[in-house]
Amino acid sequence: MPKKKKDITYYEAIGRRRESTTRVRLYIVSKKDKSVTVGKTVIKQGAILINDKLSEEYFPAEAEKQTLIKPLELTDSVDRFAISILIRGGGKSGQLDAVVHGISRALCIVDEEYRPLLKKEGLLTRDPRVRERRKVGKGGKARRKKQSPKR
Repeated sequence: MPKKKKDITYYEAIGRRRESTTRVRLYIVSKKDKSVTVGKTVIKQGAILINDKLSEEYFPAEAEKQTLIKPLELTDSVDRFAISILIRGGGKSGQLDAVVHGISRALCIVDEEYRPLLKKEGLLTRDPRVRERRKVGKGGKARRKKQSPKR
């Protein structure tokens, strides 16, 4: 008996940076209504929904918007998908980098030909820099020196 083909409704990937973890889903939009229903919310084609908010509300700065859609612009996929993103942990900068990482990885799943473009721009590489742990006896800071005695 032949295997049945799975009906893929979205492509999913995980993006990480520092303490932030994101789950990115690129939904394939139907040609009739140009929108996708995710749970209780409806996402239009080309829209990015981050933690049930539009991307313009979550990342309001213009530089953040440009960084957010960079992998989509490189692959000419800006209005191709409806994107749902779930972010956990970290600050705004780490979250933005994690989202870009997740979108890039999801685009590689969509089409393997996007990989060299995204790799060249450094969007597939997880940034390994993390906060340095504090050491015992240093006065609460990671790199602070021990206090020398006065006499």
